[in-house]
Parts: sequence; structure tokens; C-alpha cells
Amino acid sequence: MLLSQPFLPENFLLTSDWARTLYFDHAVKQPIYDYHCHLPPDQIAGNRQFANLTEIWLGGDHYKWRALRAAGVPEDLITGKTSSDYDKLLAFARTVPSLVRNPLHHWSHLELRRFFGIDLLINEANAPKIWEAANARLRTPGLSTHGILTSNRVNVVCTTDDPADTLEHHLAIARSGLATRVYPTFRPDKAIAVNAPAVFNPWCDLLAQRSGIEVRNLATLLEALDQRHAFFHSVGGRLSDHGLESIPDVECTEREAALIFNQARAGIAATPDQTAKFVWFMMIFLGRLDARRGWTKQFHLGALRNNNSRLLRRIGTDAGVDSIGDFPQTRGLSRYLDTLDRDDQLPRIVLYNLNPADNYAFAAMVGNFQDGSIPGKLQFGSGWWFLDQKEAMEWQINALSQLGLLSRFVGMLTDSRSFLSYVRHEYFRRLLCSMIGTDVEAGLIPADEAAVGKLIRDICYDNAAGYFGLQAGSL
Repeated sequence: MLLSQPFLPENFLLTSDWARTLYFDHAVKQPIYDYHCHLPPDQIAGNRQFANLTEIWLGGDHYKWRALRAAGVPEDLITGKTSSDYDKLLAFARTVPSLVRNPLHHWSHLELRRFFGIDLLINEANAPKIWEAANARLRTPGLSTHGILTSNRVNVVCTTDDPADTLEHHLAIARSGLATRVYPTFRPDKAIAVNAPAVFNPWCDLLAQRSGIEVRNLATLLEALDQRHAFFHSVGGRLSDHGLESIPDVECTEREAALIFNQARAGIAATPDQTAKFVWFMMIFLGRLDARRGWTKQFHLGALRNNNSRLLRRIGTDAGVDSIGDFPQTRGLSRYLDTLDRDDQLPRIVLYNLNPADNYAFAAMVGNFQDGSIPGKLQFGSGWWFLDQKEAMEWQINALSQLGLLSRFVGMLTDSRSFLSYVRHEYFRRLLCSMIGTDVEAGLIPADEAAVGKLIRDICYDNAAGYFGLQAGSL
């Protein structure tokens, strides 16, 4: 007779008595501090009630889109406009049984269980029952955007926002009475797009409109960015973020940057070398802004984006056609951190790498610039994007543990456009407790529940709450 555990049992991923104690007595009790995500602020402000399961489960989820394409599902059943929402749900249900050992297989079933109370296996036969039961639950207040944030005890959400954004939705959320505190994050990726004047110039014009400063030269660009940075600060924002392939290993004078700016404003795209110089100049400027206002800067490094030009033309960016890049990372990063540190203008920084080959390099780099001012001033961030799954999260935790202080780690983030992605915090917490519990049982960590329980609570919530300094909700 074949013996097996039930699928996704109560002790899923919890491989020891210590793991189970740490998870159920410590990790589960912690609220969520989601310091980086891509949740749409307008949907939070409007307390959106989703019409059906496809809208909330498949819409905008490029993880699931990639899996569907790999399973041979036609694009019209993924992102198309002519297929019905039910047909898209049915296509996903047919696909899920083939996702075994892909993290989506776990996540998708956990999402059904935790949000909808549905413990059916996701497959074609069960699709009609899942569709009807989930849609019925979606009509209840508990599965509006506010209901989801409240039921998951999400105390802080930091969205990702362009400097030219009005932040009207954040202001509306602050007035709404929602217990979750929602803050903007300053993401000025378009401010460095001098290699793409068709993107850069309309954005400069919009920035001018929103700031009230005519962006006619480099000096006025910097002035306008400073003004918007101050505006984000007034709304409560304390984090910035940058999505780069790597930090260039170059330097750039203000005069050089001004010439590159003028060229781009004249409609002439910067060369790769010029773009690298401009990126360097702007990153130094923006790093100093963050340091001046006491912010935390995040770098998401290593994504090779928009690989499939056909789907880029059809769908646009964030179509699920990005991948892990193999860019050189350490020399430019070291030069950047050192340049700011020399002038005592290095802000708190969280570094996320997308290539797991860089794990130890990043974990070592953050140790070079700790200055004793605050615990873990520089952070090696959690497994991101392709790396927010069991194996890669273990790699990240192990690298950080060996070369830094796991005890100061600010923990998991969602990095998602989906309101159902909070199961990933559960996934991370179970994995963390399993790893620490295994070490305790092996005699590698002292069997002191008070101390080890505090370690778990700190990583799950308390470290982030202390590090980012944002006023949290009280869910």
C-alpha cells in the first residue's frame, strides 16, 4: 500500500516539532508588513469588489500567464479580449495539474483555501464548482480590497509609484478609515530613460506639469525631482526604488549629464555609454535625496526585460516575458555605495538580486558599508520574482546567514499586483520556521524558545517595522 501525506496538510513545510512550534506559536501571530508591492492604489482607494474569480486571480498575474503559455494555452485565453472570463478560468484549471513542483501549484491551491475556503484540487472537473463558490464569496465584503487587507492583518503596504503621480489615491486611502496604512514609493525609472526620448520627453513634460517647474535643462529636472520627492515625503512616503540591470561602473560630471539631457530632449537617443553615465549621475543625486530625508533606497537589480518583442507590441510591458539577466554587478555597486558613503550620504539600502549566482556577492557587499548607526543599515533583500520560491528563498537565507546577520533581516515582501499573493508570506514563514527548527533540532542553534521565537517574530514583522520607520496600522 502506498502511503502519503494529504496534499498541503496543516503542517505543510513544517518538518519538525520545533518548526511547528515556531510557526504556530510565533510566526502566525505576526501581522504583515508589505514594504514593496505593485498593488494598484486606485483599487484600494475604491475598495474594489471583483466581479469574478478570473479578475482577481488571473488578471495581471504574469506568473500564471507564463505557466499558461508553457502549457500550450493560446494567448487569447490568457490576455485576450475575446475569450470570456470563465473560459480563461477553465484554461487555468486545466493547466494547474501540470504545474506540479512549480510554486504556482502550491500558491494557487493556498489562495483558494485561504481566501475562498475551497479545498478542491484545481482541475477541469472541479472548475465549475470552484467558479461558482469563489464568485459567491467575491460578492461579500470580506473579499473587497479593504476586506482582504484587513483579514490578512496587513499593517503596512508600500506601493510603487512614479514621481509624476498625483498620489490622489493615497490621499483618499488616508481619509478612508482603512486600518492598513498605505504609502507611496518613489520609483523614478523614467527619469533615466535618455536612451528612449519617446518615453523620456513626455514624462519630463508630465513631471513639469505636476511639479510646476519647467523641465528645460538638467538643473530644472533635478529641481522638479526634489520637489516631487518632498511631496511624497509629505504624504508619508519614506522609500524609493529603482529597477536596473546593474549599477554602471562609470562616473559622470554634471556637465556631461547636462549634455546628455539636452540631447535626449532634442529627440536624440543616448548611446549605451552615455546612458550608463547619465544613470550614474542620477543615482548619485537620488541617493543623496534619500539620505537627506531619511529614506530607504531599494535596488532591484538583474532583470532582463521585455525579451519577446511580439508580446511586448501586443500586450505592453509586464507581459510575463522578462527573465534573469547575467549582468556584472559588483564593481559598479561597490563604486556607488562607496561614493555616497565617503560623503556620509549613504541612506538605508535594500539590495535585491535576480540572478542567484550573485547571492553571496550581494550578501558580502552589504557588510562593507554597515556603519553602526542602525542595525542592518544595508540589507540583502529577500528572494525576488523568480527567486521567491522554496529553493531560492533557502539560498537567500543561507547566504545572508553565512555572511551577515539573519537576525536583522527585514523579511518577506509581496512584490505582486495580486491581492491574493499574501499567501506567499505564509509560504515564507513556514519555510523560515522549518529551516530554523531543523537547526535547533540538530543542535546548531540553542534550544531556547524565547530567543528563537523572538528571531522568528523579528524577521516576520518587527525588524521591518523598526527599520523603515513607517507608522503602521494595528490589525
